[in-house]
Amino acid sequence: MADPQPLILVERRPDGVASVTINRPKSLNSLTRPMMVDLAGAFRSLGADGSVRAIVLSGSGRAFCSGVDLTAAEDVFKGDVKDAERDPVAQMERCPKPIIGAIGGFAVTAGFEIALACDILVAAKGAKFIDTHARFGIFPSWGLSQKLARIIGPNKAREVSLTAMPLTAEQAERLGLVNYVVEEGQLLKKAREIAEAIIKNNHDLVLRYKSVINDGLKLDLGHALALEKERAHEYYNGMTKEQFKKMQEFIAGRSSKKPAARL
Repeated sequence: MADPQPLILVERRPDGVASVTINRPKSLNSLTRPMMVDLAGAFRSLGADGSVRAIVLSGSGRAFCSGVDLTAAEDVFKGDVKDAERDPVAQMERCPKPIIGAIGGFAVTAGFEIALACDILVAAKGAKFIDTHARFGIFPSWGLSQKLARIIGPNKAREVSLTAMPLTAEQAERLGLVNYVVEEGQLLKKAREIAEAIIKNNHDLVLRYKSVINDGLKLDLGHALALEKERAHEYYNGMTKEQFKKMQEFIAGRSSKKPAARL
């Protein structure tokens, strides 16, 4: 008898794009305590792996993630939610690599919060984001109460969370939560296309750029602009004359391949 597949699948591709798949389709990818630990470990490991340049996160079967398995609720809410090492959202937020979420089917409550921890979202037509915290008496602890309002606006976020009504993929795209809505069969392809576009760029700068965007979002605009300026000076002050020369040669070479601009 073949060994069952792991409930969290991790694949590293030679091109630098890694994939993480929540793989409990018969239970709509609801998360048990060990799955949460494994998911956190997967992002911690991929974040530290120098060969990985971008990560695609998806769920197998009919759902992205339907939340925390209720059989694990007490252990999770009273224990692991306080432990950053076992917390998948905390590890996703610490992960320096860009994370592209591929959302098919349902992203419910904790699954919604995991989607919000991604940097870029692609959703399949018919996908739904649902916050059932208020319906079932569960207090949010992975960021949904704060992140959603900052992305789609406080009034719409209050509606989504206080009514527990679904937010469709199409609505989420119009509100700026989802980057692309695609046919179901194109979901992973589109997510990987985005990852492949990212890995063509300067890897060091991609990591720094993700960091300054995400860190700046935690600040008011004035302090965020100061943070950008500080990190820019740090970056350029760390460059050697040879690195500046290579950068100038690279830009000049790329510019010469473009048609001349017309005034």
